[in-house]
Amino acid sequence: MHQNCFWSFQIKPLFLRKMIVTQQHIGRKRNLLMRYKSVMEEFNKHDCRIIPITVIHREYIYPKFHISRDTLYRILNTPIDDELHEINQQQPTLFD
Repeated sequence: MHQNCFWSFQIKPLFLRKMIVTQQHIGRKRNLLMRYKSVMEEFNKHDCRIIPITVIHREYIYPKFHISRDTLYRILNTPIDDELHEINQQQPTLFD
């Protein structure tokens, strides 16, 4: 429609945009892993040798975290501490 549109914002150079995306990606990944860690702490409070995982999910995990059973299985198979260590080596937080 408007062939001669002028955008009032400046486009950042490509290397700056990639740097910003990388920092955001690292932050999102760190937050996801910290949430996974919280889910694992709640899961480990209950003995999965006696209580089935589906019951632990239904009674304790879902009411608190609102995640699906598939997501719980994904969390159980994620090496959380290793990935957190790797991310913290890439870019430490303000509190490290």
